[in-house]
Amino acid sequence: MSVTTNSVKKTEVRRTTNVRMLAQIAMLSAVAAVLMLVEVPLPFLAPTFYQLDLSELPVLIGAFALGPLAGIMIEMVKILLNFVLNGTLTAGVGELANFLIGCALVVPAGYIYKRGKTKKSALIGMSVGTVCMALAGGILNAFLLLPAYGKAFGMPVDAFVEMGSAIFPVIDDLLTFCLFSVVPFNMVKGILVSVITMFLYKHISRLLKGNQMG
Repeated sequence: MSVTTNSVKKTEVRRTTNVRMLAQIAMLSAVAAVLMLVEVPLPFLAPTFYQLDLSELPVLIGAFALGPLAGIMIEMVKILLNFVLNGTLTAGVGELANFLIGCALVVPAGYIYKRGKTKKSALIGMSVGTVCMALAGGILNAFLLLPAYGKAFGMPVDAFVEMGSAIFPVIDDLLTFCLFSVVPFNMVKGILVSVITMFLYKHISRLLKGNQMG
């Protein structure tokens, strides 16, 4: 009888934990979707159709508190909610970019932090994630996203190069555009999100899990 009772209790605990995690994922996704609506251009780094937002902030916090897989789920739900709230002006290309490049930040950061939950591992994770985000942004834009965007709207890739060369004269093709414009843009975003996360995570994690970083 005691074995049966223990099994029932364990099942109830798992069910409660899963429900709580789903609720936390939903909450963080909703906050991320709202933050995604607030966009700021960085015209000194990239053409104004690149918009900086802080929607990766709750995603990164979720990846730290709940694990990297939860981070992917929050990122995905965020994009779906954004479609509902804001639609798309980029034929889905911008949203795909946000998802892939966002995952490049939060998955490595969340994985490294999960292996050793200290402030040092958080810093290492966010540093690695920021570098991955910048590299992924450059590679994906050069070989997938910008060609897809240009095809969707009938724009030759030379148009992007011209926009970039107006900011940095050294830009003369799509690869240099991504190297000197897209990579630094994502690097700035990753650093900004990481710094804010360091200030907020301890407080928010108390609400999510009841523990602290480091």
